[in-house]
Amino acid sequence: MDLSERILIEQKLNQKMSLKAIGRDLGRDCKTISNEVKNRRVFRKTGAYGKGFNDCRERFGCPETGICGKPGCKKLCCFCGRCHRDCPVYKKEFCALLAKPPYACNSCGSKPKCTLEKAFYQAKPAQAEYESLRSEAQSGIVLSEAEAKRIDGIISPLVRRGQSIHHVFVNHGDEIMLSEKTVYNYVGKGVFSIGNIDLPRKVRYRPRKSRHDSLKVDNACHIGRSYADFMAFMQDNPDHPVVQMDTVEGNKGGSVLLTVHFTALRFMLAFKRDANTARSVQDVFDSLYERLGREDFLKLFPLLLADRGTEFSNPLSIEFDALGSRRSRVYYCDPCASFQKPEVENNHAFIRRVVPKGISFDPHPQEKIALMMNHFNSYARRSLNDRTPYEAFCFVYGTDILEKLDAELIPPDEVTLHPSLLK
Repeated sequence: MDLSERILIEQKLNQKMSLKAIGRDLGRDCKTISNEVKNRRVFRKTGAYGKGFNDCRERFGCPETGICGKPGCKKLCCFCGRCHRDCPVYKKEFCALLAKPPYACNSCGSKPKCTLEKAFYQAKPAQAEYESLRSEAQSGIVLSEAEAKRIDGIISPLVRRGQSIHHVFVNHGDEIMLSEKTVYNYVGKGVFSIGNIDLPRKVRYRPRKSRHDSLKVDNACHIGRSYADFMAFMQDNPDHPVVQMDTVEGNKGGSVLLTVHFTALRFMLAFKRDANTARSVQDVFDSLYERLGREDFLKLFPLLLADRGTEFSNPLSIEFDALGSRRSRVYYCDPCASFQKPEVENNHAFIRRVVPKGISFDPHPQEKIALMMNHFNSYARRSLNDRTPYEAFCFVYGTDILEKLDAELIPPDEVTLHPSLLK
């Protein structure tokens, strides 16, 4: 569907034509028109003539005043467009007409006096959204987990024997079924078990500047691991401890930190990684699994919640050990919804007090990073009744596990949350 067709849809909606009539005029099925309007409509919180936006069920006859606390305000809160933000009894009302054809308020007769949230179909915003979605679908690299594993099994053993990618393609091109350039991109992004360091000629040249430096992954890894699946699992297993994980960047292209946050205990671990790849995340959890042992690992990491960054795009490598035994479960937040794991995001503020944004992690070895986290975990928290995360973790899991994690309690007067800590 192009812009001219979308303009016609908008015009005919404004003329109160039905979706079936619009489809007949455009030579398209009415279901196509219906999906277009529902998927591309724009919601706006606008009021009516002389009335501000208010979608509270109790707005008619509400006697409340001064909820916002603005001095000298004697206006009824039901006429204020901000009352729903502060009112403790606010209940959102949805317009029932938006659930029925034509699913938009373009020609609604109640629009001049309606103060509810409205939905409009407009051709230009709908076209812009479509073009953005089309561009995103055609960019990056898409690779499923099974396909990556199959190709890795062909390429990596031969490259480790000193063979070049080109030589591998000469003999196995029909099996790989990708171009050489694509495989080089995969290797550079850390999709395979080999990296650029395994390609002698590759590491001699400075990387070319590229407009895009992103790697798209097969969204199949998110199936069964969405935030809705996470909430359903927690409803059935409310006592399961949740561990959130995220990535903290220093400067662009430099080392990054993998942060692992135990939400109930406010206890955080951080691991330095040379590159922000899925392989590096797998290496961290494999190292923890070996260091802690299976029993303690299962006790600490039964459930992991992450965002949808490419570094977390291989959940199977985290969920299962080398023998195929399950050791954890991975779930993902919704896209652009960092508020669904606020604890780890908030705790990053401590890291930024020591290493401000844009400052590289490269000069600091893992020992320094562990020292920094020990200071954070020795900082008393009001949410823990003025106890430290170290003490809370010790109470739940004991000192033996803390020793395996290289965690130490810093005396209160020596706790430092300043860049001087790493100097």
